[in-house]
Amino acid sequence: MNFSSILHNQVFISMMIAWMMAQILKLPLEYLRTRRWNWALLVSVGGMPSSHSALMASTTQAVGLFNGFDTPVFAVSLAISMIVIYDATGIRRQAGIHAQRINMMFVEIFRGHPLDEEALREVLGHTPLEVVGGTLLGIAVPTMVWLLQQ
Repeated sequence: MNFSSILHNQVFISMMIAWMMAQILKLPLEYLRTRRWNWALLVSVGGMPSSHSALMASTTQAVGLFNGFDTPVFAVSLAISMIVIYDATGIRRQAGIHAQRINMMFVEIFRGHPLDEEALREVLGHTPLEVVGGTLLGIAVPTMVWLLQQ
């Protein structure tokens, strides 16, 4: 297998562009919301748009466009996308809410006493709007890549 062949794989190119765009877009969108630059967003989970949703939606869209929407690989890609997107808004979001409440309980219980415990990560999942943003970005990118080849 020639490693350089992956650079000609349109599905791979589409998903990487969508994922990178989602990560990069988090910076200005968070700045508009908070008026602060948070460079950690380039490598962190959570935020708008959902890079998990963008990655999986772009993979599924690209598989459909470049290999066919009637192929087994499209069906598998769609199934995995549904699981990842559900996880981003469901399980991971709830875990983040639980971490937030546990952190608040520690503050209330030990008010005035510093804790050596590390706070739990609270931004684990995505709001539905963040997932929709990532999904739309994920669908748009491979569509543009496909159109540029036509």
